[in-house]
Amino acid sequence: MKNYLKLLRVKHYIKNILIFAALLFSGQLFMLDKLRDCAIGFVAFCLVSSAIYIVNDIRDKDKDALHPTKKNRPIASGKISVKAACSVAAVCLILAGVCLSFVFNINALLLLCLYVVLNLLYSFGLKNIPLVDVAILVSGFLIRAVYGAVITGIEVSGWLYLTVITLSFFMAFGKRRNELKMENRDNTREVLKGYTMGFLDKSMYLCLAMANTFYALWTMGTSTIEHYNSNKIIFTVPIVLLITLKYCLNIEKDTSEGDPTEVLFHDKVLLALCFIYAAVMMFLLYFDRIRTLFGF
Repeated sequence: MKNYLKLLRVKHYIKNILIFAALLFSGQLFMLDKLRDCAIGFVAFCLVSSAIYIVNDIRDKDKDALHPTKKNRPIASGKISVKAACSVAAVCLILAGVCLSFVFNINALLLLCLYVVLNLLYSFGLKNIPLVDVAILVSGFLIRAVYGAVITGIEVSGWLYLTVITLSFFMAFGKRRNELKMENRDNTREVLKGYTMGFLDKSMYLCLAMANTFYALWTMGTSTIEHYNSNKIIFTVPIVLLITLKYCLNIEKDTSEGDPTEVLFHDKVLLALCFIYAAVMMFLLYFDRIRTLFGF
């Protein structure tokens, strides 16, 4: 069972929490119909993403077998056969289809199909083209955000979409940076030959600055203040800045490949800052509703 959980990359489901962003930031998290639809959509996306990870692992099994850490993946190590992995991927896609049948939305389905196509193209060659590889990784995060908005019928601010895009570029460049730093130990990723450490450093810091700027502009926007009837959301800007700076510090110090999931789960301070941000946003957006609900 442990090997199958590793095959599904369950730990990476944390990336799909972005699907709930539209619902959270809209102030409609307690609307049960929207929460239900978003939760079902989340499960469907997790299943599809697992199928994509399996296809990618099958495609790269020979290269992964030569990698210092990826050689321990279930398919590369031979713990799970290619035939069994294909069966698991097929089951994931079927179950995803069943989930979507309960909240059928043609636009959400098209977004999932786009996610699948882009990631298959990535697995079958585009991951070897500098910048194109990063753009596809970023598109995955953007699709998650848009998918969550579509499936709940919520309109999202352009500033938040820009924040997601630039923050995703920041993390993607950070990942490539650390992979390049490990190049002497890892000669299995062709695309690293097209990058330089200087380019990745500058690009990473540029996107970091832009992400924090776009988020700050969202908190100060007239539409945001009017929508939430509050100008206090601006006080979350320092927390977001601390989160991104701590993440950046980890990338600078870390000797791993800089995968966002690994960076987050291996730093209790970073996790604590994320929880603080979530708690502050919940307080600012939902305090009145919670007070009314519990009769405070």
